[in-house]
Amino acid sequence: MTPKIAVRGLTKHYGSGARRTLALQHVDLDIAAGEFVTLVGASGCGKSTLLRTICGLEEYVAGRIVCNGSDVDGPGPDRAMVFQSYSLYPWLTVTGNIRFCRRLAHHAAATSSEVEIASGRADALIGLMGLSHVAHAYPAELSGGMQQRVAIARALMARPDVLLMDEPFGALDAQTREVMHDLIRHVHHLERTTIVFVTHDVEEAIYLGERVVVMAPRPGRIDSIVDVPFGEKRHQDLKSSPEFSHLKRQILNRIRETSGVKTDLEQLDKLTRTAQD
Repeated sequence: MTPKIAVRGLTKHYGSGARRTLALQHVDLDIAAGEFVTLVGASGCGKSTLLRTICGLEEYVAGRIVCNGSDVDGPGPDRAMVFQSYSLYPWLTVTGNIRFCRRLAHHAAATSSEVEIASGRADALIGLMGLSHVAHAYPAELSGGMQQRVAIARALMARPDVLLMDEPFGALDAQTREVMHDLIRHVHHLERTTIVFVTHDVEEAIYLGERVVVMAPRPGRIDSIVDVPFGEKRHQDLKSSPEFSHLKRQILNRIRETSGVKTDLEQLDKLTRTAQD
């Protein structure tokens, strides 16, 4: 089966000459249509860079990215991005923010029937995200969790084939994050949008994803891919199960090994013992 997203030999660097930093090297990854894939790894492993490159926001020096059978050479309406910062338009209401994409050039020639359908979709997304009671509020009047719900609804408004999410819940408190975890899984179940989700939180990666892609730094590359065996229906109690804890430890240990944390700690221990002697 042809993948929705195919990454082949992707290599990217920042800077030039002696200051050149290899951000990604020979990255290969296939993501199926409707799949929910999460990316984890130590800081500097290229998770967000890979995500932004798939979105078309970053250029690369070698390799290829194909989405929906076409080469990615820039942003496109088939891909939508949700960032950690809420990036809402402060002068627009919740409804105005969600409907904003209908004002872009891609939709400028829409018929009255299409506009009516889009208006209905906006109202449906507002209800799905639990935003009906704040539909006419402005971003400054909303909590962080509410603002991120608006950002997700806005990204889904145009029915993108691929939803790319860069640590979207990183700034939220633990309780709100749990609510958002169940919400985005519910949205994925309903919309069947292909989702690629970057996070530093291994627990979040396992709970949300069907596969967890573990990336390693220096240079950024894919170290391993872990299948998540918990099926479609999940609940928060799953996080306290022995199977979940075992998988979490397995991935965390792999991240530590690939990031050199264990080696650094061993070196620190040796230096401490030497100083004491």
